[in-house]
Amino acid sequence: MRLTVNVEENDYKAKVTEELKRIGRTHQIPGFRKGHISIADLQRRFGRQVTSDVINQVVYEAVLKYIEENKLNVLGAPLPVEIKELDLKNQKDFTFEYDLALAPALDITVDKSVEIPYYEIEVSDKMIDEQDQAFRKRFGAQVPGETFEADALVKGAIMELNEDGTIKEGDDAIQVVSGIVAPMYFADKEEAAKFEGAKVGDKIVFNPRRASGDNITELSSMLNIDKERTAAVQGDFEMAISEIIVVRPAELGEEFYTNVFGKDKVKDENEYRAAVKELIAKELSGNSEMIFRFSARKYFMEKYGDMQLPDALLKRWLISRNEDLTEENIDERYDNIATDLKWQLVKEQIAKNLEIKIEESDLLDFAKNLATRQFEQYGMTNMDDETITRYAQNILDDKNYRGRLIEQVGDIKLFGGIENAITLNKETVSLDQFKEIASKL
Repeated sequence: MRLTVNVEENDYKAKVTEELKRIGRTHQIPGFRKGHISIADLQRRFGRQVTSDVINQVVYEAVLKYIEENKLNVLGAPLPVEIKELDLKNQKDFTFEYDLALAPALDITVDKSVEIPYYEIEVSDKMIDEQDQAFRKRFGAQVPGETFEADALVKGAIMELNEDGTIKEGDDAIQVVSGIVAPMYFADKEEAAKFEGAKVGDKIVFNPRRASGDNITELSSMLNIDKERTAAVQGDFEMAISEIIVVRPAELGEEFYTNVFGKDKVKDENEYRAAVKELIAKELSGNSEMIFRFSARKYFMEKYGDMQLPDALLKRWLISRNEDLTEENIDERYDNIATDLKWQLVKEQIAKNLEIKIEESDLLDFAKNLATRQFEQYGMTNMDDETITRYAQNILDDKNYRGRLIEQVGDIKLFGGIENAITLNKETVSLDQFKEIASKL
């Protein structure tokens, strides 16, 4: 669509005079006291630039007003047909032309006639048992043991060896009197296997560099040396085991239930297993939601995504706004941009149909969920609401992060609205079946 804007002198003359007077009042102009320069002098010094700026502002406001009054859905921004310097000396009236890239009208149906599959993952007893074991281990006790176990920590003296297997001596020898290693985290499993069956008092020969996977930070920490010295560490070391620390799983009981779910949330084993099952189901629901979103996007794009965009105008606008886009490379990158834009237009129309809005309370609730999950990652599963709310507010106050939160909350509300509006063909499947479905999609 091409929009023509005619500007006459009366449309901008008074605004130019007003702007010149403002400059006279607020600017320190050489040769004049502030506020004591005549309008004629202001016109002579600043008239050309001010007039040009005011005309451009008048035109821009007129274009925006036309778009708003006519409720036009413009993609990008209005593009001037021609950019040229105004001939203020010989002209008083001007004509400007703008091209508007209008979004295509979409008539999208979002009701019970729409059917989309929704796959829920069954929580098996095996999943519950595995999560139970993980919780017991996390809240278990670390106690001394006599024999090495897969998740044990090993303490003892770590001594550097010569090539012939004897302990290296001298000022340059690396000797750690009170060392500690965690074979379960070794990058090289063959090195970890050397500790299998080991007992207190045994001596184990292993290679720290291979064990650390050439990770300089880990190697430096294991041998208690500066990172600069790690380059020379290539050979074997001997560890004389003085202590083995093993984990003993927590026992079921009130203290354990409180540590996992908070005070008075779970009272016995049946409630505990039910709570674990609910927790797993909640985690798995994210996978179900992800596949549903993919399926929903696929459905609506196949049905409504074959729209005609004003491609030529959009390419011009994209080039004008992005330094990395040029007339030479725009064609090869435009298809992906157009696909994302089409989906954005479909989403906006669906949101409009379903009257979806994002409130500040929605953002706070989402940020609180984020905060809760972050605390849980560090084993803090029963944080009070005041602490979580304060932490969530800090997340929202981060301007660099807030935009992403709005986008995420918008998608949650959009797809939640779609789920409520359409017919969900729900099917409960095993985890393996779900993985197969996901891979095919």
